[in-house]
Amino acid sequence: MSRSSWKTPFIDKSLLKKLNSKQKKKETWSRRSTIYPAAVGLKLQIYNGKTMVLRKIKPEMVGHKIGEFVRTRKTFVPKQKKNK
Repeated sequence: MSRSSWKTPFIDKSLLKKLNSKQKKKETWSRRSTIYPAAVGLKLQIYNGKTMVLRKIKPEMVGHKIGEFVRTRKTFVPKQKKNK
């Protein structure tokens, strides 16, 4: 379910401060935050539950949640049988 139209898009306060600062390495654990147009072109390190994944914010991502662009689960790859 999406957020109500009368509410503003959600962005975490700590992430908003990082967007305004001049830090080179911008880490975030806030996967629930909405991507703002001011963030386009930035490189964010987003936490996926185990490691930090580097993503560059593109114009097509505006309006979506940050967590949509980082996978939290590995894809299952079945083992191959060895031929004798």
